[in-house]
Amino acid sequence: MLVDDRSVRLRVSDDGEGATRPVSVQGHGLIGMAERAGLLGGTCEAGPNPDRGWTVTAVLPRAGAGL
Repeated sequence: MLVDDRSVRLRVSDDGEGATRPVSVQGHGLIGMAERAGLLGGTCEAGPNPDRGWTVTAVLPRAGAGL
């Protein structure tokens, strides 16, 4: 996580290994995260890493879209 006067940048990566047991998660996935970040005036992007696994990066304004 990187924080400056204007924004917070979060980056989460995984190694591409699956869960050892089924995980029950309800929500709206990557689209929902991008929509929520946009509502705050930020961004959220996700994609595969060059070798394996995925990375999700969100940049959110500290002020939260004028909140």
